[in-house]
Amino acid sequence: MSNLKKISIDGIEVEVDGAMTIIQAAEVAGVEIPRFCYHERLSIAGNCRMCLVEVVGGPPKPAASCAMQVKDLRPGPEGQAPVVKTKSPMVKKAREGVMEFLLINHPLDCPICDQGGECDLQDQAMAYGVDFSRYREPKRATEDLNLGPLVKTAMTRCISCTRCVRFTTEVAGISQMGQTGRGEDSEITSYLNETLASNLQGNIIDLCPVGALTSKPYAFTARPWELTKTESIDVMDALGSNIRVDTKGREVMRFLPRNHDGVNEEWISDKTRFVWDGLRRQRLDTPYVRENGRLRKATWGEALEKAAAAMKGRRVAGLVGDLVPVEAAYSLKTLVESLGGHVECRTDNAKLPIGNRSAYVGTATIEDIDSAKVILLIGTNPRVESPVLNARIRKAWTNGAMVGLFGERVDLTYDYKHMGSDRAALVDLVGRVTQKDNTLVIIGQGAINEADGEAVLSQAMAYATGAGAKFMVLHTAAARVGAMDVGAVTEGGLAAATEGVEVIYNLGADEVEIAAGPFVIYQGSHGDRGANRADIILPGAAYTEENGLFVNTEGRPQLAFRAGFAPGEAKENWAILRALSAEVGQQLPWDSLAGLRAALVKAHPHLGRIDEVPQNEWQPLPVKAPAKATFRNAIGDFYLTNPIARASAVMAELSAMAKDRAAAPIAAE
Repeated sequence: MSNLKKISIDGIEVEVDGAMTIIQAAEVAGVEIPRFCYHERLSIAGNCRMCLVEVVGGPPKPAASCAMQVKDLRPGPEGQAPVVKTKSPMVKKAREGVMEFLLINHPLDCPICDQGGECDLQDQAMAYGVDFSRYREPKRATEDLNLGPLVKTAMTRCISCTRCVRFTTEVAGISQMGQTGRGEDSEITSYLNETLASNLQGNIIDLCPVGALTSKPYAFTARPWELTKTESIDVMDALGSNIRVDTKGREVMRFLPRNHDGVNEEWISDKTRFVWDGLRRQRLDTPYVRENGRLRKATWGEALEKAAAAMKGRRVAGLVGDLVPVEAAYSLKTLVESLGGHVECRTDNAKLPIGNRSAYVGTATIEDIDSAKVILLIGTNPRVESPVLNARIRKAWTNGAMVGLFGERVDLTYDYKHMGSDRAALVDLVGRVTQKDNTLVIIGQGAINEADGEAVLSQAMAYATGAGAKFMVLHTAAARVGAMDVGAVTEGGLAAATEGVEVIYNLGADEVEIAAGPFVIYQGSHGDRGANRADIILPGAAYTEENGLFVNTEGRPQLAFRAGFAPGEAKENWAILRALSAEVGQQLPWDSLAGLRAALVKAHPHLGRIDEVPQNEWQPLPVKAPAKATFRNAIGDFYLTNPIARASAVMAELSAMAKDRAAAPIAAE
């Protein structure tokens, strides 16, 4: 029996799933119904009453469209589709009444409110409200909350839609927010005035339909109409979250999420959202050359000439960092290999096999998490390595999925079965694996960046083969999959690539210690560990300052667009390598980004299919026995994983707070 039902909304007849609510059916019909509390990714609260509609032949009063399902509507006398009106006099009067009540206690803060210009309450008061007020009594006021350094509160503006409570409880998996009191005394508050302990908390700023929750670091800096908006891709983790970069002049003012159901839905992590102040600090904006042990400023001509002189006729190795776009990695590989050298992107010694995409990307998409019945996590803490992906695993868990974890016991915000903390437990499970439905294996970098990483990877793939499971490698570096795809790797890994070399070309690899000896040319955006060790520094653009291609952890190529220009004399990364190649006498065969991309797509056709996840042929590795060792997670401090984050004052504060929180509380004597 078909579950589809017909419904007529404002004269437009549509056929929808009977389980849909009227508000969802109206979206299918293209009819707009105002709402404050309803959000398609949160549970239904039905408490703002802004979405009232008239159901013809139904109750004599308006019905809340967010809480009434289509299947519950009565058909007409001759079996016609039920009729819903959203613009009748009854609905208009109801909406005006609701809006009047909402504005009773709302302060006239618009001129000093950060939500001004992008506020649901402003928009809907204009569209559906009345142009007068009958309220003469004193307004109610409530105390502001201290939720930490990210979310600024003005709780007198709160309209009790409870979106923030539902998000923190259902999606972020923390139980620190709730509503207390009754009637006029009810207010949203945090448990025992705690600050929020989640790395997804910034999303409640987007969810809040009024100015009660706004961004603390962004407070009073810009209005929405002053900002230039650029759609881009995030590189703080390997998920490839879709973001919007808002700039004012040459400064990045904020990052906001963009909806992409296949990747990040509409959430982003706090590191993604608040790292923008790190783009301004400790920037490299001019070339430097080391003379007599000290770095001095130089011109581009001099720096490139010295770099070329150092590279000519000597053994060169190239290192690809974690935030590098595919074009720059491909340019470096082409240049260094033309000089007879080797390039390596696995700077954390991850034992990712060369050329076998099913072993370094996997066969699963991020959306496969939603339908998984069993999710096996190996050597990973997704809450820290990819918070938005972790929220997706939590969603699968709330829908009944079983989660098993090999590795350190950590708080993942959902229940899981701890399968063991060492390799032996994994080998034991592989030995008795049986076919299972809808199973997903996620292996983290912590499991494969040890000496026996390939053996652990082979065991995980053997389990996936035996269980008929989909397989995913959860990366921590945004540039890794793209660099692996273009072959910026050396047989034998980092040690083999750098063995006996005289010159190391370090392209933004700040997480690697380079021993004394080789001459180091560093190209990057921030004065971090890599620049500290360098003999020549070539200032490059950060991820918001150049057009670039990034491939996320599921193997999906996505384009990041330039939102602003690099500071001072810093240049785009591919352009620096192109200029250097001419000096070295091995000129790269392209003069523009378009030419470079054409060569890149010709060599690796799947990189031209933007926003598509290629199917990878399943090629399990030969099974090897791993060492007797426990799993260690790859990331220690979530907030300080890359040079941009380490330059950010907000990230430093969050890191210090996380350390304090982790320190065991001392009992009172």
